[in-house]
Amino acid sequence: MSLRSSSELHGWKQRLGSTVRRQDVLLTAIFVAMVALFSAVNPRFFSLAAAANILQDFSPVVLMAAGQTFVIASGGIDLSVGSVLGLSGVAMALVIRTLNDSGFNPAVTIALGLGAAICVGAIVGLLNGLLIAYARIVPFIATLAMMGAAAGLTIVITGGVEVAGGPREVILLGSSRFLGVFTTPVVVVFLIIAIAWASLSRTQFGRWTYAVGSNFFAARAAGIDLNAHIIRIYMLSGVLSALAGAFVYFRLGSGSPLSGRGGELSSIAAAVIGGMSLQGGVGRMTGSVMGALITTSVLSGLILIGVEPNWQQIVVAALIAVAVGVQGIGGMGRERA
Repeated sequence: MSLRSSSELHGWKQRLGSTVRRQDVLLTAIFVAMVALFSAVNPRFFSLAAAANILQDFSPVVLMAAGQTFVIASGGIDLSVGSVLGLSGVAMALVIRTLNDSGFNPAVTIALGLGAAICVGAIVGLLNGLLIAYARIVPFIATLAMMGAAAGLTIVITGGVEVAGGPREVILLGSSRFLGVFTTPVVVVFLIIAIAWASLSRTQFGRWTYAVGSNFFAARAAGIDLNAHIIRIYMLSGVLSALAGAFVYFRLGSGSPLSGRGGELSSIAAAVIGGMSLQGGVGRMTGSVMGALITTSVLSGLILIGVEPNWQQIVVAALIAVAVGVQGIGGMGRERA
């Protein structure tokens, strides 16, 4: 074998090894094995109906996880995403009900309701960013305070009850399926995630986000306006959480003040399982997507195989630990390489 051929073979092996050790590739293998296991125990798990239900559960989680991915990549954390989901969904429901009662066109009513939800998410994200960038409050405390404020405001506005009264088109959009699996909101979620992936991995915005998380002082020395960039990141997280709230509204046909409960934990778990380092600067959007898919699929699978609800969180926690362990093994492999 010539020296050139040997070098090409060695390079090909290195690229293959690097790909296999990627967290998103490892998680894909885990997901396939998990689907095979659940399907063997209960064949109904491997059906269009089960896939449709998983996608419905997956969509709001992956939207919050996408926003959390940007935040964690920058070295921060956003504990307000679940509360923003609930508040945005309620704001959307209130606007839609008011306009519908006034006889507005359904398409205009839904569009204005969606705009209200996005505005709520952007405002909460802006407040988070201002507290962190200018008040110098650590992200954990700033977003924890905003989580409580948004959750409390949601209860105050609704009195703790769901807000219904939307046009018939809301139910049609949220429940009409094609190919037996997809609804229009689910397809929109996939498009949003594709844009988020491209933004993080292919644009200057993404490069700056990683730079801020990798080395704050070096990023400042490179000329990045850190305060402005941090504010944009948290506003993006707020908007994605608001879109998650809109998705839940379309799914339920109403705005529930409790719909975002636990969303912050689900989104952080998905991102960390997907390989995001809480120290910042490391991870991929594809890993967070797979993390969200695994966590939501596990819950559906456990229900179908008859695991009691009290055991489900224990099983999920164990799977999270396994996934994080796999991440650690992959990291050690990269260090040795």
